Amino acid sequence: MSVSHSGSFDGPKAAPGKAADGAAALIAESRKARADKTWIVTDGAAGTEAQGIAVAEAVGLPYALKRVRAKGAMRLLPTALQILVPPKGLLRTIASSDPLEPPWPRLVISIGRHAVPTALAIKRLSGAYTLHIQNPKVPARLFDLVAAPAHDNFEGPNVITTFGSVHGVTPERLAEAGQLFAPRIADLPRPRIAVLLGGDSHAFSFPPDIATGFGAKLASLARQTGGSLLVTPSRRTGKETVEALAKAIASTPHFFWDGSGDNPYFAFLSLAEAIVVTEDSVNMVTEAAGTGTPVYVQALPGRSKRLSRFHALMRERGATRPFEGQLDSWSYAPVNDTEVVAARIRSALGLETKAEKLDAAEAGCVCATA
Repeated sequence: MSVSHSGSFDGPKAAPGKAADGAAALIAESRKARADKTWIVTDGAAGTEAQGIAVAEAVGLPYALKRVRAKGAMRLLPTALQILVPPKGLLRTIASSDPLEPPWPRLVISIGRHAVPTALAIKRLSGAYTLHIQNPKVPARLFDLVAAPAHDNFEGPNVITTFGSVHGVTPERLAEAGQLFAPRIADLPRPRIAVLLGGDSHAFSFPPDIATGFGAKLASLARQTGGSLLVTPSRRTGKETVEALAKAIASTPHFFWDGSGDNPYFAFLSLAEAIVVTEDSVNMVTEAAGTGTPVYVQALPGRSKRLSRFHALMRERGATRPFEGQLDSWSYAPVNDTEVVAARIRSALGLETKAEKLDAAEAGCVCATA
């Protein structure tokens, strides 16, 4: 917020009481501007931004995305050293998609280790409440709260251990997306099998020859069951990989999102009787498991100890099974710890819903009488 003053104004002087009222109004407006904002600080990766947005929406505060990266010599310093730089000096070395300046937010959500120095600098300058998602690779006590997935093996007094990634898959979102998209696939036979494609990463590869074999297995499954395929690639899915899989399923009833218009990702999750996901993406597997629908995981070339732990936990939870070209039927409780994280933040910021306040009061009564 900015206030302009004109030296040429020579109108009547405000009474002391009026001036005080005006100052109070400005202060209240400034506080409101701060109280109504969340900054989501990320390196710009779609998967990390989705997690931050999911938590911000669950908390209930408006948010702004801040895509940041270190510039100049700061890029050469590891995170553990960057956080030692005075905050004002650090922010001058950060390139951001949006200014990192007052009015400061009430809540800062950072995701991924590259966002850690910026988030901590903002906290030191503003006193904002900070949540970091994933293992920050620095002491947890530097943040107000950390939400780290179980497969990160990161614990602490202020750490919430989540099952997989936090995400925005809710019954309401699924119902709305499914209802809007259903007419477009009304002619596709059931069972409808959603196929979520990842791509090359540090640990895995998804070359065209693997896509051809995967597509053949999917086509065979659709023929055996009399069903159809709902396929959506991600930003990491290579063009040749997409073409290879599309060719392999060409004679099978399907809908293959070609990248035009909005991604029907949530609609596919809503309308499918089964979901197949490539193993490279923790986010997509967890989001698929947020539906309660059977989820199959397609193996890819590569290896990651961290992701191996994640997939083992998901199988133990009963949410996923390896994709072997056949469909089974089973049930499990949808996987979504986003609300657990959001409720902790609302409590810390005094934003609890009436139901949450009542639950807290009842819990206090139980403790007092125990």
